[in-house]
Amino acid sequence: MDQQRGAHLSSNLIKKLSCSDIDAMGLDAMASIPMKANLSLMQSTDQQIDLIEKALASHCQQHPGFPLLKSVAGIGDVLATVILLETGSIERFKDVGNYVSYCRCVSSMHTSNGKKKGEGNTKNGNRFLAWAYVEAANFAIRYSEVAKKFYQRKKAKRNGIVAIKAVAHKLARACFHMLKTGEVFSVERCFT
Repeated sequence: MDQQRGAHLSSNLIKKLSCSDIDAMGLDAMASIPMKANLSLMQSTDQQIDLIEKALASHCQQHPGFPLLKSVAGIGDVLATVILLETGSIERFKDVGNYVSYCRCVSSMHTSNGKKKGEGNTKNGNRFLAWAYVEAANFAIRYSEVAKKFYQRKKAKRNGIVAIKAVAHKLARACFHMLKTGEVFSVERCFT
């Protein structure tokens, strides 16, 4: 479209196009055929994504941890699904420290006598869980006053990135205990 018309269409407008709309543009066959092929691929991919999302939603909503995770401020359907699927069986983690390390919510610095002696493997763990807990932390400070106060205390001492990671760390610890014991989320216990 950009090459033939010099006009840019937003992705929302492209998704609404049909093959007859492309024919009505009056483009030559060498331009319209690839446009129709790309449109067909986009539409079929969207259909497959919808099927996968529906299957995952029905699978995860039957898990006993799903409503527990949704009770956390900042975790909705999508983040609860990601956390459940990426965590797998919570019993495979010996304790909460192993889980938050797997979620990339702790630093991997090696110190001796207060001096930095090196760093561990910062890429070790699950990047999708790291993303999910950082997203949950961003939503938590938006919707929970207690989480927001904790974030502001941490931000005053360090910076915003470290503060968000600290909130994500607290949420990961809380989610571990919730999935392990079946208890509902308590914001006061999490951020005190």
